Amino acid sequence: MSQTQTTPPDTSERSRSTPHNVLIVVALLWAVQLVSLVAALSGVTQAAVAIHFQTTQIAWFTLMTLLSGTFFLPFVVKGAALFGKKRALVVATALGLVGDLVAAVATDYRTLLIGRGIAGIYVAATPICYAITRDVFPRRWVGLANGVMAGGVGLVAFGGPFLSGWLLDNHGFRGVLWFMAISTAVSLLLVTFLVPESPVRERGGRMDWAGGILLGGGVTLIVYAVGEGADWGWGSGRFIGFVVGAVVALIAFLLVERRVAEPLFPLAMTRRRTVWTALLATSVAAGSLSAVGVVIQLLVLMPKIPHVSDGLGWSGTHNAIVTSPISVMIIVGAVGTGMLARRRDSRLLLAVGAALAVLGYGIGTQYHHTAAQIISWGVVAGLGTGIVVAVVPIMIIEVVSPEEQALANGAQNLAQGVAQIVVSQVAYVVMAQHGMVLKGTQFYLDKGFTNGMWLVVGCCALGGLCVALVPKAERLQDAEVGQAA
Repeated sequence: MSQTQTTPPDTSERSRSTPHNVLIVVALLWAVQLVSLVAALSGVTQAAVAIHFQTTQIAWFTLMTLLSGTFFLPFVVKGAALFGKKRALVVATALGLVGDLVAAVATDYRTLLIGRGIAGIYVAATPICYAITRDVFPRRWVGLANGVMAGGVGLVAFGGPFLSGWLLDNHGFRGVLWFMAISTAVSLLLVTFLVPESPVRERGGRMDWAGGILLGGGVTLIVYAVGEGADWGWGSGRFIGFVVGAVVALIAFLLVERRVAEPLFPLAMTRRRTVWTALLATSVAAGSLSAVGVVIQLLVLMPKIPHVSDGLGWSGTHNAIVTSPISVMIIVGAVGTGMLARRRDSRLLLAVGAALAVLGYGIGTQYHHTAAQIISWGVVAGLGTGIVVAVVPIMIIEVVSPEEQALANGAQNLAQGVAQIVVSQVAYVVMAQHGMVLKGTQFYLDKGFTNGMWLVVGCCALGGLCVALVPKAERLQDAEVGQAA
């Protein structure tokens, strides 16, 4: 794959003032963390949505966004490489706004899911923003910008529950949905007027439509099958048919990618051991931690109903107060990792982060019945989570060239999204095995919450162990950066 800079070198990147760079970081931070914020708001809102629409399919309220985002991610990332990263980011944000508006005005659950599906296109903002940082900032700003953007997860985790709790307690789930739309509109304005276009483009490339449809279709089939497997029966012909269809689609994708001149994700890049092992370790670890909210939010926000539901029945505001120390530790872990990455092996950082998360959530499988218990193990899990989310983009920078950055980030986000969707969907299935349907709504017993947390712990531990497969790569301070180098 040939790459070129389609615009001549611009010395303004080097001479750009610090306040200007800060404004760009703020715009990118908003764009990246809006993805996390929407996920946090969705998690807090899902219990109210399930009860209002009287559905046992509440899993799709959050998974629809992830699923559509995973399907469209390869196309958006490839478009960023061909036509410009800022341009692709603006388009994805605009479509996300359309989806948010559809969801906000929906009067039935199906329309709500359609809106959430359209909004899922905005998921592509994360890899594009991280790729932009490498292209438009001087070398000394790259690690800091990535650390700040990743550390924003903690800000979202800290402020998101307070915000969503206030919205939910005072304006209901509709207030939360409208806030999503307003936040996306703000992101669109910030990106349009503050973020410069990346000069790094792919020369003479074309969109690989066949590869994208096969990849997205294969992932969609397997995720949908996992979500419906409990109802269909794990050994039913329908479930097996979907799984076989997914495998066939993914095999066909690999064959197509070997033949096309401009593949969606260059197999030569993903075959390199430094790349595929980094993708594997980061995707499994981070994807598993992203899925933990499925269990925790339902645990604390579902009502307490004897013999029906063992939720803690907290209000949104009470949930925010209890989890605020955890959010602070996420910020500490993420920002600290951004500072340490220039001097420490990123593989060690990922392993330490995963180990702390496993320790924290492992304790949480047994002690999750009071606020004091959740805070005690949550601060440990929060520190580990912050380290993991911050080191992921740094590890990708260390193993690919500037020209490969957007596609590599896209591949990582795609793999992480698949891991998050599968783990989340399986968590719903596991929890439902110890639960009850009452008035059309699925409730969960304590055994279900415990098993759901054990699932997340096991998957995160697997991601941490995968670090052993990753060979030593050049550190962030030695990695080549883009136009602004």
